[in-house]
Amino acid sequence: MITTLVYRDHRFLQQNPPLESLAALRAEPGVMLWIDLSAPTPEETSAILEQLFALHPVVVEDCTTDSPFPKIDAFDDYLHLVMHAVDYSKTDKFTTTDIDLILGKTFLLTFHRQPLRLVQQVLERHARSGPGIAPVRGPDRFAHSLLDQLVEAYKPALDELRADLEAVEVSILGQTSPQELFPQIVALRKDLATLRQIVRPQRAVAVELASGKTGFVRPVVVPYLRDLAEDFARIESQAAAWGEQLILGFRVYLNKSSHQANEGIKVLTGLTALTMPPILIGGWFGMNFARMPELAAPWAYPAAAFLTLAATGSLFVFLRRRRWL
Repeated sequence: MITTLVYRDHRFLQQNPPLESLAALRAEPGVMLWIDLSAPTPEETSAILEQLFALHPVVVEDCTTDSPFPKIDAFDDYLHLVMHAVDYSKTDKFTTTDIDLILGKTFLLTFHRQPLRLVQQVLERHARSGPGIAPVRGPDRFAHSLLDQLVEAYKPALDELRADLEAVEVSILGQTSPQELFPQIVALRKDLATLRQIVRPQRAVAVELASGKTGFVRPVVVPYLRDLAEDFARIESQAAAWGEQLILGFRVYLNKSSHQANEGIKVLTGLTALTMPPILIGGWFGMNFARMPELAAPWAYPAAAFLTLAATGSLFVFLRRRRWL
């Protein structure tokens, strides 16, 4: 699907003119175009990328295939940006889809092979300005609006990550078994690493745009792009901080598990120690002697029983005071 916004002298003119009129509009002085290709057909891709704009074959190939990393390439008449947007149409919170931006002096061309809600929202916001009402616009400002919305689209994923981290911390302080806790920690750690891998190169692209050295960004837009780069940096810093917090929580869990294991060993050791007096005394007096003078007295066996109980009781009190039982 092709969506087109037409501006003349920085004012909104019309939306979705006939495809055959785009070449004439592009050649008209004072006209700016924003053309968005959302899940386009091969015919639409060829008509816009190859015929209307005559883009470099490398750019066409990057648009029509997956790009593993965001990047920015400079050509004589335009900049080519590859960014990654979070796609909430799928179950994975960090499933991303490529969005290509071709930024020229008088046009912005966006290309994405999957429909993206954030692009549609920005297009609708600019189209609502109406004829003769829009303030000063430009392709660089359109690109900033789109990139700013792309950053905003990460917030629901960040909120979900924060909730997952809090759930893991509750499990760490609770009685969750390692079989339940370890998969949660591994999955959350993977999500945080994925988020940093997605955001870090996009921050580098925003920094390059904010430098103002490309020639396709007006000085008035540069501060907005610097703010955009800072937003990417904040997301990356937040993901890094959460990763460290997760590792710290995991260490707390290991220390807690070790402490619990030590407590169990203490209890077992205490129970073993309590059996020592009966074993020693019973072993001594339980031997089969032909004559054992100390057992001749009638009070010998009660005395041995009392000694066994007294020794066991004293050892029990000692272990309780040491908190081994």
